[in-house]
Amino acid sequence: MFKIKDLFAHSGRAVVLALAVAAIASTAVAQLSLRKAMDVNGDGRADFTIYRQTNNIWYTLQSNGASTFTNFGIAGIDYITPADFDGDGKGDVGVFRELDGVWFWLNSSNGTFSSFQWGSPGDEALSRDFDGDGKSDVAVVRRSNALMIWFIYQSSNGQIVQQEFGTAADFTAPGDYDGDGKIDIAIQRPGLTADSPAVFHILASSSRTVSAIQWGLSTDLVVPGDYDGDGKTDIAVLREGKKPSDNLTWLIRKSSGGTMTEVFGITGIDYNVQNDYDGDGKTDIGVFRNENPGNFYILRSSDRGVTAIRWGGANDFPVASYDTH
Repeated sequence: MFKIKDLFAHSGRAVVLALAVAAIASTAVAQLSLRKAMDVNGDGRADFTIYRQTNNIWYTLQSNGASTFTNFGIAGIDYITPADFDGDGKGDVGVFRELDGVWFWLNSSNGTFSSFQWGSPGDEALSRDFDGDGKSDVAVVRRSNALMIWFIYQSSNGQIVQQEFGTAADFTAPGDYDGDGKIDIAIQRPGLTADSPAVFHILASSSRTVSAIQWGLSTDLVVPGDYDGDGKTDIAVLREGKKPSDNLTWLIRKSSGGTMTEVFGITGIDYNVQNDYDGDGKTDIGVFRNENPGNFYILRSSDRGVTAIRWGGANDFPVASYDTH
């Protein structure tokens, strides 16, 4: 996981871990959880938000054309953690201050400020809805003694979940893989070399069983989403090219069956920003092009068309990349 100041070293794993409604079908729970963190107006579509480290401002262009800005967080110290902490179906601005393990966020429901102590220096922040109550839980992953330990504070009842799952060398890959409305603990385990296959290990919240699925290579980025709209997170990875200006390749293992491969984006320039921008309940493939001015390019799942949105500039960070690992 990278602090705000580190988000611009854009190569290989350096892009990982930035920061992570009635309008869609009720079955698309996995996409709902992903989208709510980026849907600031609650209209069922992800909005375009960038973070500017020079002034600590979050700039949002909403799907209805309105724009907002919020000064929040400290560049070089805080981790970006957008989430729906208050459960109103809208994304809240939030950060994790790893220096002292404190979370800070603004509740979109009433504009109030909240803080919560959870975690320690060196922990990886993961704000997700692990208990299925419609609110994002504060959670951290701690790598200690070659192990990965998950610490989750459940918003539904205040109970603490401590789960050992994974090794220190693994990458976190949480998602609702079983479609029960709760985020599952999961990891991507790289092989011994860059070209070795990677294996996803998933602890299903519904059955408490563990599955192991081989998908992608060790150097692929994890880009979770519900790309087929069946209410389950699909195992998906993004493969960068061998050199700058090569294409990006999206490799998706659909939970409904079959696979999908898309070539979309440019290595060394684009950040992935997958989310549901057209409101059809499916994750759209998308990138933010790090140039001046900045541009979002979205491959719409609804009609296969491409949306181009000019927003932000060079060295701005797209907040939608928070759910990359």
